[in-house]
Amino acid sequence: MKKGLCLFFTFCLFATYTYAQKTIVEDINTAKWGQGDVKVMQDETIQNRIAIRYDNSEDSIEDVQIRSSSPIKGGGYKIQIFMGNDQQQSKREAESKQAQIKNAYPELQTSIAFNSPFWRLRVINIATKEDAQLILTELKKQFPSFGKEMYIIPPNR
Repeated sequence: MKKGLCLFFTFCLFATYTYAQKTIVEDINTAKWGQGDVKVMQDETIQNRIAIRYDNSEDSIEDVQIRSSSPIKGGGYKIQIFMGNDQQQSKREAESKQAQIKNAYPELQTSIAFNSPFWRLRVINIATKEDAQLILTELKKQFPSFGKEMYIIPPNR
């Protein structure tokens, strides 16, 4: 009995895995009994972008930003650049550091926020942890004086 149950769960796991390999467009284009027929017509380049997988080993910040340019569910990863609690001085310092980052990397999206009592400067909307790590490494090289304060923040935080 246990062997049959184990075999059943293994089959269910395999079936779920193979189903999850479809892209959303393939799933929509698949005919389903009891539902209307839908045919998505799209340019081949769009289809290739949907199914693309990335090897981040040779990426630059510009490559990462292309992937992160559209809004990311949950806000994506963030890199905290600065946090201070002196009301006036911290705001000016956050704005100054934001200007320096925008000067060096105009493609990065940054955000200054005040959550009492802290001013925070963050690079936002990063798609994956690997991309965030790549950006963090580049920022630490470019701005060694910021380095001690910088770290990665996971999505939904």
